Amino acid sequence: MAELGLNEHHQNEVINYMRFARSKRGLRLKTVDSCFQDLKESRLVEETFTVDEVSEVLSGLQAVVYSEVESELINTAHTNVLLLRQLFSQAEKWYLKLQTDISELENRELLEQVAEFEKAEFTSSNKKPIIDTMKPKLVPLNDGGTTELLNKEISRLQEENEKLKSRLKTIEIQATQALDEKSKLERALQDLQLDQGNTKDFIKAQDLNDLENTVAALKSEFQKTLNDKTESQKSLEENLATAKHDLLRVQEQLSMAEKELEKKFQQTAAFRNMKEILTRKNDQIKDLRRRLAKYEPED
Repeated sequence: MAELGLNEHHQNEVINYMRFARSKRGLRLKTVDSCFQDLKESRLVEETFTVDEVSEVLSGLQAVVYSEVESELINTAHTNVLLLRQLFSQAEKWYLKLQTDISELENRELLEQVAEFEKAEFTSSNKKPIIDTMKPKLVPLNDGGTTELLNKEISRLQEENEKLKSRLKTIEIQATQALDEKSKLERALQDLQLDQGNTKDFIKAQDLNDLENTVAALKSEFQKTLNDKTESQKSLEENLATAKHDLLRVQEQLSMAEKELEKKFQQTAAFRNMKEILTRKNDQIKDLRRRLAKYEPED
């Protein structure tokens, strides 16, 4: 059996189209036959005709046959356009661009191959009609194009994934920094309050008043800073939740990174500086106590 170089599914589609074209062609040929038969029955009733009468009969027959053939050719062209439209529409859904070679439509060798294929398919008495009950949608004609499209989509998704990872990492760092700064401010306030309680009985009233004013100012500034940081933290947390929704796969890694950051904080310069400040404060308090002890009256 002649082959067209197509897979089984596409070859069956070609056979279905050939069956449709043969059916239409057969109807048109019957129409042409009926034109001649009508002429015989309606005009050829006399035994002799003049040249003018024969010319008139042939002209009328020519007009009828011309109309039928022209109508069939136009309908065939439009039918082929609809078939191409189906193929192109399906290809566009896969972002493919199909190309046609019009010159191949007049390739005698290929036309003879198609004629041989049609003859082999439709002249055998053992051939059964192919009934396409499923009517599947057209698929892309170029598997290489599909693979290239999928590779591009995968590359695009990978690039977007990397961008989201970078964005999530940045938000995590910002959130961690905000939490650290908030914690440092809270500890600083607690240390100042503790220092105030330890030194309140040993300093003069004016110094105590100044210290209280300083603490009040620090409280006000801290509250303002804390409110700003809270709003900033809420915004960061919302962005963080959105990013985490898109990158659930990296949550475990980010959680480990956050824990590691919390451990490393104890080793930061800010923590050591605060510890040194507390040590100096304690030394100052001890020195004040020694000085006051010199001026206390002995019993």
